[in-house]
Amino acid sequence: MFDAYFFMMVIVGLVLLAGYTFRILREYERGVIFQLGRFWSVKGPGLIIVVPGLQQMVRVDLRTLTMDVPSQDVISRDNVSVKVNAVVYFRVMDPAKAIIQVENYMVATSQLAQTTLRAVLGKHELDEMLSERDRLNMDIQQALDVQTDSWGIKVSSVEIKHVDINETMIRAIARQAEAERERRAKVIHAEGEKQASRKLREAAQVLATQPEAMQLRYLQTLSHIAGDKTSTIVFPVPTDIIGPIMQAITGKAMVRPPAPSLDESSDEEVPEVPDVSPEALEEAIPSPTGADKP
Repeated sequence: MFDAYFFMMVIVGLVLLAGYTFRILREYERGVIFQLGRFWSVKGPGLIIVVPGLQQMVRVDLRTLTMDVPSQDVISRDNVSVKVNAVVYFRVMDPAKAIIQVENYMVATSQLAQTTLRAVLGKHELDEMLSERDRLNMDIQQALDVQTDSWGIKVSSVEIKHVDINETMIRAIARQAEAERERRAKVIHAEGEKQASRKLREAAQVLATQPEAMQLRYLQTLSHIAGDKTSTIVFPVPTDIIGPIMQAITGKAMVRPPAPSLDESSDEEVPEVPDVSPEALEEAIPSPTGADKP
């Protein structure tokens, strides 16, 4: 009875010892081995042997890890307060450094990402944060990569997720954008007027060489607007059309028949004008008041 119990205990102990001695690491895992407290080697993947009591193993994941950076209060270079959050993608390149050089590389990378985010964005203006995110992401990634290289960590990418602005600043940005759009519209309109004036000048020069072309253009425009019968159209008549007609009319009016000459040799008698006295004129013309002359 005692022998069976002892034999069973030995089997259980061997099973536990084997489970502690033989370790299986996946393809994306590595084991950092410490022997008597000193760094021994990095093993894996596959089946590895750890001597119980003498060696210890720490698992390290080599896959790309995703870390969410909490929202940070950032004051831009133009003194605008915003809240910015981001996401960091990194992976462990050297498992030995990630375990030996830093206590907890996850916490250390998270804290470093927060401080670097505030430091880098504080050097830029608000417009750059909103329009040049790619360049800012690259600046933050390079700053993080330089500091985490001694930990055996490679920061592959940093992405700014959201830039939170207060309502007052949003309204100011909206007014600025509206003013910018109006400015562009005025510039485009002025440029169009400039180009149109050049084309009109060229057209006027072409039409000036042939006066008949202006009349044809006038008739073409008149026929084009005559199709609209819903409104009354007042169309001025160009002087190029009525000019010759007016000249012809005024030329005929200015030509008068010659006055008859009073030659001494003429046989016609000139009637004599009788002399009229002032008294006869007063009698012939009635008084304005209608009263008799005294």
